[in-house]
Amino acid sequence: MMGDGATEERLDRAFAALADPIRRAIIARLSRGPATVNELAEPFRISLQAVSKHIQVLEHADLVTRSRDAQRRPVHLNPGRLEALTAWIDRYRLVHEQRFRTLDALLADNPDTSTPSTTGTTTGTTTGTTTEEKP
Repeated sequence: MMGDGATEERLDRAFAALADPIRRAIIARLSRGPATVNELAEPFRISLQAVSKHIQVLEHADLVTRSRDAQRRPVHLNPGRLEALTAWIDRYRLVHEQRFRTLDALLADNPDTSTPSTTGTTTGTTTGTTTEEKP
């Protein structure tokens, strides 16, 4: 399920950008609508310059865009890019869900394999009976 080099690079940039908690918080804030750098900086105890750098990383990953509105330069979420990331994740999630369904079906068809053996070299209790360690 590997893509071409450009696709892989875009995925790497996006996931690297989302690895930072401040950038994830910025994305969460932008999910409610566009905001200026000053508005995005309010909840953080970092400089406006630091917030601007975080926004640049998100822009480079194509997760956000900026527009010009007179003197304002609002930052906007790029929902299409987030949808592409979600679709990439879902491909793998669906593959693993199918594998688990297959395993569940196999275990349901063979109930003897779904319970652990009570014979062995450990000491413990199983349904009220004690198994002793073998010499």
